[in-house]
Amino acid sequence: MVREIVYLPGAQRFGDGALLAMRIMVGAFLVWGVWDNIVSTERMQEFVDFLTKFGFPMPELMARVSVWIQFFVGLSFITGFLTRWAGILCMINFIVAIAMVDRFGGVRGAFASACLVAIGLYLATYGAGRFSIDTLLLRRGAPSASA
Repeated sequence: MVREIVYLPGAQRFGDGALLAMRIMVGAFLVWGVWDNIVSTERMQEFVDFLTKFGFPMPELMARVSVWIQFFVGLSFITGFLTRWAGILCMINFIVAIAMVDRFGGVRGAFASACLVAIGLYLATYGAGRFSIDTLLLRRGAPSASA
């Protein structure tokens, strides 16, 4: 009885639902965060100017690459499709953000990007969980890495 109160083992049955909620929330945040860059050339130019200010090489290209990676990652997290690859891209994108920009803001300034690195790491290693297109395809016998 004490063990159940202290460790709450029954909460684990909600793990896949909690993972789905996290994926949807983070994915929607990423899509929302870049949507204005996708639909507005002025907003994309502002992002190019921002990257230029922080010394990014090829800021015109890097702005578009970052925006489209975040958009893909967001959609992938929401749907649970290619989630492990999306997690890897999320980690890389936000490690670059920390190294090039957020580090100047200290711990608080880097916290959001660091959280996205950690979430990307988790999803890259554990996958999307039960409620995902990845799991649906694996159950249907999609080609595996060993095939």
